[in-house]
Amino acid sequence: MGCSKWRAAFNFGHLKVQSKLSVIFTMIILFTYLFYCLNGYCDSLPRPVYDQQSQFQSKIILNDGHEASAQQLGEYNASQVSIVREQLSDLSNSDAPSNNISIANNFGSKKFPQAIIIGVKKGGTRALLEFLRIHPDVRAVGSEPHFFDRFYDKGLEWYRNLMPRTLEGQITMEKTPSYFITKEAPRRVFSMSRHTKLIVVVRDPVTRAVSDYTQTLSKSPGLPSFQNLAFRNATTGLIDTSWSAVRIGIYAKHLENWLRFFPLSRLLFVSGERLVTDPAGEMGRVQDFLGLKRVVTDKHFYFNQTKGFPCLKKPEGSSRPRCLGKSKGRPHPQIPSEVLLRLRDFYRPFNLKFYQMTGHNFGWD
Repeated sequence: MGCSKWRAAFNFGHLKVQSKLSVIFTMIILFTYLFYCLNGYCDSLPRPVYDQQSQFQSKIILNDGHEASAQQLGEYNASQVSIVREQLSDLSNSDAPSNNISIANNFGSKKFPQAIIIGVKKGGTRALLEFLRIHPDVRAVGSEPHFFDRFYDKGLEWYRNLMPRTLEGQITMEKTPSYFITKEAPRRVFSMSRHTKLIVVVRDPVTRAVSDYTQTLSKSPGLPSFQNLAFRNATTGLIDTSWSAVRIGIYAKHLENWLRFFPLSRLLFVSGERLVTDPAGEMGRVQDFLGLKRVVTDKHFYFNQTKGFPCLKKPEGSSRPRCLGKSKGRPHPQIPSEVLLRLRDFYRPFNLKFYQMTGHNFGWD
């Protein structure tokens, strides 16, 4: 009996010690949490995914509202509302580590591109892509995938994984200018989707050839002269169409290949010259073709006298405007006028056929 009382007392005392330890441990956790919160560390803790999603969705709804959205925001206009969506889209372009909780990693899906800039090299494709990336409903791959000309054997799933994540209402795009002159590319793109929209930026083929040569010369200073590469025979003036700088500019020949698979309505031809002189006007055509609202307008551009082409005005929150890199806008070498004249004579019949095929006179002759 005495042993039983002693054992019960011991158990009761043991429970009291456990209770005290639990209270002390709980108070330590509570005071530690309060200490960190008072010092502002709680704000840096990741919020639950559902909380991010609800805030994100509310912003998208706000941006997608029509007249009502502008009224609700008062002093903000419709273009300012789209900044929210644009900033969120920029997150999915970043190379943030995959273990971070972010909208880019938890929202949207990777899709095949609905639109591709297929050409042409040195026509203004990089400028067009950078201008399009201003639009909050455009998501584009930064580098050129070269899937349909170099890496087709890697398969469509490999290609799709290169694409950025997109939300409903956004379109996925990529740019690889060499597609336009690749014989197999039209069939391969068609096999992926016959509904793909195709954009071709074209430029005076003579100026384009000189620009192409200038770029190659900057990488290989020992390159022969332009005229030595352009002519098979300098005496007869026979043009060497095997030289890629010349061959790319025969637009009508390459277009025939694409029209075997896609109707003309699936292609948009952008003037490289107008992209310089009237970027807003040409971007209006591009946005209409892609089924987008005309968000990118003349207020986004200014002309850079040094580079000789338009740049994007300073975005909100940025310290400087956005211009294309140093490789763009290089000064061209002096080419003898008789060489350029001979090239113009060579391209004239091809240009006229291209005008007829596209229904648009680009004014190169």
